[in-house]
Amino acid sequence: MSGMPRKKLLPRYTWDEYRQWDDDTRWELVDGEPFAMAPAPTPVHQSVVTCIGAAFRDFLRGKPCRAFVSPIDVRLSESDVVQPDVVVVCDSNQIRHTHIEGAPTLVVEVQSPESVRHDRIRKLRLYAQAGVKEYWLITPYPAMVEVLLLATDGSYHARAAFTEKDTLESPTFPDLRLPLADIFDFPIPPEVKVNEIRESTPPYGAKRPRHGAPGRG
Repeated sequence: MSGMPRKKLLPRYTWDEYRQWDDDTRWELVDGEPFAMAPAPTPVHQSVVTCIGAAFRDFLRGKPCRAFVSPIDVRLSESDVVQPDVVVVCDSNQIRHTHIEGAPTLVVEVQSPESVRHDRIRKLRLYAQAGVKEYWLITPYPAMVEVLLLATDGSYHARAAFTEKDTLESPTFPDLRLPLADIFDFPIPPEVKVNEIRESTPPYGAKRPRHGAPGRG
């Protein structure tokens, strides 16, 4: 209808244009659309990234794959450029002087409140489209790692979820055993603690009727 307002078309950018930006802000391109990265990562965020990167470094020593931590550019297409927190690349031809070319084998994103929808919607779709085989979504607190695996239909399927009490196992790297207590070993400030639902004993638990005995009507 002629009376309907037209949606404003935003400019789209390319890899070559992205490479010319020299300001202090970190950017990502998704379908040519620029997204300013979240503010400087918190110490908790950086602790998780550092520990994950170190764990992969040790695990991959002597193997053909290599791990990289942010900031590092990953060029998925001419109009898609991202800076994941951790990437694992198993094809040495993808490692260029300035960036990683093409889809890594595994990508890790450590979520912050500012990046949750970006990581779980835009980048999840992008990684699936690009062919990233395995995608980890990490929530620092309450501690959780979700492992997604790319299926033959081109979408991610949830393979497993882990907490700080678990040992993470990767479907792509079956020999990897990552005790998450070593990753989530940072103190949690009292002001950010969450009163999680946990196993407990109800007030009437001590008076629970014996098997066969009548309970409350």
